[in-house]
Amino acid sequence: MAKTYGPLMLLHFGSVSILVASSADAAREIMKTHDLIFANRVKLKIAHIIFYDCQDIAFSQYGESGGKLKSIAVLNLLNNKRVQSYRHVREEEMAFMIEKIQKAEKSLLNLSELVISLTNNVICRVALGRRYDGRDFKNLLQRTLELLGCFSVGSYIPWLSWVDRLTGLEEKAYAIAKEFDELLEFVIDEHLNKKGASGECQDIVDVLVEIQRDDKTDFRLEKDMIKAIILVTSLSFLIPNLLYIYMCVCVCVYKLCLHEFMII
Repeated sequence: MAKTYGPLMLLHFGSVSILVASSADAAREIMKTHDLIFANRVKLKIAHIIFYDCQDIAFSQYGESGGKLKSIAVLNLLNNKRVQSYRHVREEEMAFMIEKIQKAEKSLLNLSELVISLTNNVICRVALGRRYDGRDFKNLLQRTLELLGCFSVGSYIPWLSWVDRLTGLEEKAYAIAKEFDELLEFVIDEHLNKKGASGECQDIVDVLVEIQRDDKTDFRLEKDMIKAIILVTSLSFLIPNLLYIYMCVCVCVYKLCLHEFMII
């Protein structure tokens, strides 16, 4: 289509206009030169249900509140120092999984389950501060990603929003939102009742709770905002962590096989 219509195409999905950029120059114009014009997001019904009326850093509309939330994410959550501080978590969980593989010796192992468990542990420790083995946080995140990838008729054609109820999409979104809310309510209360961590020991909840307690700031970080930010930040960790872990697993399995071959 780009060869026929050029690097910029305007598509109409129901009542929503979508501008498609298919070249680096066009993308630069949109995301850098005219970023304020395109700063708002499409109002997705699923995102509103799961992310507390879009009080997060990915789906919030451009404005004072949205700008403050993005500033908190860039300066406090996703800066290079903070991301690097979680390196030991990945290394510890990877070592724990390798130990499991070694102890299994010649018995069969389901690597997919091991990788899912590993990813769940990494995300839980980075975002929530510890493992939550009884509650599959990663599974909830995976279901959220799948749901966000579904086509919501009501998001693009508002007068047909009843279709989302008919297909069960809305019901699934409310179910996931309820599960997340129960888990995050417990996690935040747990952090509020403990002595605050500092420096490299801080997880994402610690950082957000500390900002909420800061009386000097002119922006009030509400509890629902903290929950929404935790969800979006955890989703941002999910995909790169999966790729990193799968790559490491392949290398580890290769080395183990090579070691066995050399012994034989």
